[in-house]
Amino acid sequence: MSCNWGTELWDQFDNLEKHTSWGIDFLEKYSKFLRERADIELSYAKQIRSLSKKYHPKRSREDESRYSWCLAFAATLRQLNDLSVQREEFAENLNTQIVSELTRYTQEVKTERKNNFQDGRRAQQHIESSWKQLESSKRRFERDCKEAERAQQVSDRIDIDNKTEGEKRCSLKARQTAQQKKQAAEESRKDYVTSLKQFNQDQHQHYHTLVPVIYQRVQDMEERRIERICEAMRSSAEAERKGLPAAGRCLEVMMEAAEGIQPRMDTRQVVEVYKSGFDPPGDVEFEDYSASMRRSISESSYLDNRTEGRRQSRKLWPFIRKNKLLTLLSSPRQPPPPPPTSPSPGGVASSPQSPPTASREPITQRLNDLMTSGSRTRKQCLRSLKRGGSGPADCSHLPPEQRRKKLQSRMNNINQEIQREREQSCSSGSVIHDPNWIQTSDGDCSEILSASRRLKNKTTP
Repeated sequence: MSCNWGTELWDQFDNLEKHTSWGIDFLEKYSKFLRERADIELSYAKQIRSLSKKYHPKRSREDESRYSWCLAFAATLRQLNDLSVQREEFAENLNTQIVSELTRYTQEVKTERKNNFQDGRRAQQHIESSWKQLESSKRRFERDCKEAERAQQVSDRIDIDNKTEGEKRCSLKARQTAQQKKQAAEESRKDYVTSLKQFNQDQHQHYHTLVPVIYQRVQDMEERRIERICEAMRSSAEAERKGLPAAGRCLEVMMEAAEGIQPRMDTRQVVEVYKSGFDPPGDVEFEDYSASMRRSISESSYLDNRTEGRRQSRKLWPFIRKNKLLTLLSSPRQPPPPPPTSPSPGGVASSPQSPPTASREPITQRLNDLMTSGSRTRKQCLRSLKRGGSGPADCSHLPPEQRRKKLQSRMNNINQEIQREREQSCSSGSVIHDPNWIQTSDGDCSEILSASRRLKNKTTP
């Protein structure tokens, strides 16, 4: 089937005009669609970047660089930010390369369509004018022929009835009138023939020359419009496809970050971070209060001893309440003051009202072990373990295990620095002119190493 609007649609001027108008409207609608999509992509990229910035840590914390799940989430946030950059680039390509070009082309095709259909209307008006001229000459020729025929009939009837001199004069006049009408009809016939030839020429030129050329331009315009829409769709898909590898890499990094989460390693890191190195407390010794019950004491003294025993038991066994052992160690309570040594009214130096010293000796000894001897060190160690703050240079504020690790790390750093300086001096062929620095570093290493060994021997059973 042929596809030539000039020959196939020669009589569909109005329908072609409507179709091309609808095609330009579709072009404008598609341009608007791309513009709105670019706005949506920009808004999406802005929201994704804002979300990534919102959940990104404001400042770097040591905990977030230690655990795998924190590192995976940080990697996900970075990749989301990269994805937002890709969406912004895609939206920019839509606006600058596609939407702007479609807008410019829409104005051009509107102007071209207007010019083409103006030429078509002028050709249509010309053929209609030629047709009207033909119709006018045809009607005039028909009218003149009828008048000439009637005049001839009147002249023939008068000639038949010619009897008198007056009737002869009327017959002559009728023949002259019929002759004039006949000449007028002949002139009208010539005009009609001329108009008919002219109309046929115009009509042939209109439907075989002008209309095919004009309609061919309209067809070419429509094909270019459709091709431009196809190109715009292809370009938009291509612009989005170019960003897919980068987006795919971002998603792959997210998947790798998620697969890199190691629960067992993270729990081991918790042990490495919070292990204090202290030994668990031993068993609480039995305190015999029955000896005081076997003695003959007053009721008030007995009640006082029971109250004192309850107070001490509440202080020494933290698991009865909701407190933890760390709370007990970080908030020490001193044992109750010893009873007065002044003589009693009875004249005995050690009154039976006070419990024996031997019964309280395990409690006193344990409190001295936990809180008195090195209580400041233990409290500083536990508090530093809780808040993770900085302390003295010798790391005496840390628990034994953490102190050993810190000193070992410093020793490794110093050894690396010494090795790096020696390699640089050997590579440059120069000798270190200040040996005191190395001696001082070696002395620090020896001191740190000895402290680390002492802490290790102390923490290991």
